[in-house]
Amino acid sequence: MTYRPTVRGRRLARELRKLREEQGLTLQEVADRLDWSRATVSRLETSQTRPKPGDIADILDLYGVPSPDRDALITLARQAGQRGWWTAYQDVFAGSYVALEDEASHIRTWDPQLVHGLLQTEPYSRAVITAGRLLPAQEDIERRIAARKIRQALLDRADAPRLQVIFDEAVLRRPIGGEEVMRAQLTALATAARNRPTVTIQVLPYSAAAHAGLDGRFTILSYPDPADPDIAYVEGTMGDVYLESAEEIAKHRDRFDRIEAAALSPEDSAHLIAEAARSSP
Repeated sequence: MTYRPTVRGRRLARELRKLREEQGLTLQEVADRLDWSRATVSRLETSQTRPKPGDIADILDLYGVPSPDRDALITLARQAGQRGWWTAYQDVFAGSYVALEDEASHIRTWDPQLVHGLLQTEPYSRAVITAGRLLPAQEDIERRIAARKIRQALLDRADAPRLQVIFDEAVLRRPIGGEEVMRAQLTALATAARNRPTVTIQVLPYSAAAHAGLDGRFTILSYPDPADPDIAYVEGTMGDVYLESAEEIAKHRDRFDRIEAAALSPEDSAHLIAEAARSSP
């Protein structure tokens, strides 16, 4: 089963690399002393393999890490190794995004094409998945629909993350799934904006002309623990990119702030969404 690293897994990997570098050891030296392969050590430091508490204990013993730090890192390994709900949908979720989204406290996303997946109605999702994924069988479509429903439960939690969504006005005008499906989707968006205190929806109007979001969609994930840095996620047809450097995160925050400033206010956006729903045939 392919390992999808969680936020805790990525934090553990950073700590392991930091500890090794503090000891002045190379990957090969660690591997030789533990009688492991160099690749095994590398995969643990880059979150490419599920951490086993016993292996982590061996590494920490090698580095001479005392308790309580040792105990805390072994506990982190246990938490990182736990399988989340998404592991039952390995065939649907190709990357780590859902595992990272599941632990976020703040999700900021810009999309010029579609309603965000967490806010999609089932008929809208079905139309998007059918048109965009080119899936061979109806059962593949239904499985993706089921996975998306479970993913959307994130917004119903007591500790639901703050979701800040900005999309282009074109999203309101493109009748994905037909007029009836689109009208229901717009109504659901208006309801979410009105009734979900953790959800903020803004629309970038056509009048904004050239803007900071022309390079395409992206998402910034933030976390409650300061030890976990923001992650910028850029999805593409040729693969997903996860950016964590301070410089890249700063650039994407600035881009989002500029798009937010150019967008309609949440109140004006809600009016535009409701108007679009009423005017849909």
